Amino acid sequence: MTQDPDPSASAAGSVPADSSGAAPGGTVPVPAGSTRQPLGPSRKGAKDVVIERFEQKFIIHPRLVPQLRYAMEPFVVPDPNGKGDIPEYITTTLQLDRLTMDLALAKERKSFARFKLRIRTYGTDSNPKNPVFFELKRKINQVIVKSRARMSRAKYGPHVVPTPELAPMLKSPKENNNLLEFCRIANSIGATPKMLIRYIRESYFGANDDYARITFDRRISYRPTRLWDLPGEEVASFKYWRPMDTQTGLRRPYAGYIFELKAMRDTPTWMMDLVRRFNLASTGFCKYALAWRMETLFRGFTYADGSENTTLTPNWI
Repeated sequence: MTQDPDPSASAAGSVPADSSGAAPGGTVPVPAGSTRQPLGPSRKGAKDVVIERFEQKFIIHPRLVPQLRYAMEPFVVPDPNGKGDIPEYITTTLQLDRLTMDLALAKERKSFARFKLRIRTYGTDSNPKNPVFFELKRKINQVIVKSRARMSRAKYGPHVVPTPELAPMLKSPKENNNLLEFCRIANSIGATPKMLIRYIRESYFGANDDYARITFDRRISYRPTRLWDLPGEEVASFKYWRPMDTQTGLRRPYAGYIFELKAMRDTPTWMMDLVRRFNLASTGFCKYALAWRMETLFRGFTYADGSENTTLTPNWI
């Protein structure tokens, strides 16, 4: 696979229509003229409003990616939200946390139950029609429980989380409840913006599974922030972001991909066969925690405060 010097130009235009990509009947339509196969039963009817799943992550060498693609081809279909022959899109996440960075440090403290508060967008443009997702992602032992609420970018603003009573009504009561729960938790612990995470995701769905997903993440980067604002075209290029899929960031002698398997309790056999066939070693990996660690260790924590860049000495170290 060839990579553009700045892949933001090739992947930025892809914006998932919703969290599942599914049409009302549970099948994702195939664009006219496309050679892709229609999406099978994987994720049928699922809108990712509330799901429970298992996840496994692996750091892999780029040379292994084409071999994995070939091996899994009979069992997957491309994510229709992706753009290009290799289905990719750019994901940007605004991470919220307390001043003491407890959410970033929860994994390193080996917390049995932990959670993340994320505001997520897709693509690199600020089109007001683009979706903004509020995600509460809990991990209890090995089980992931994720709830999310969707809002248009035109309705999003810095007032939404601090004053949810002024937030616009969403499409369903369930999403309204998810948004209120997200805001309640954020306000109760004093969580505010701390970090923006951006990466390019290559995504596939299981062709014959009720829920199965495989992703490859690359160009993993970050920007510290204290603003509720979501980034737009002004920082579309990755040159404005700080890379963390480097040898230093991943503690590997190469800049790797993050390969992830996601499934319900009945993990498909073909997924487990991939792990055995390629001798993959599962590793705990949190993009947000890595961004915090690299920023504090190598730079000091630098925030964009709306007027100038201010370097602060962290009081939690």
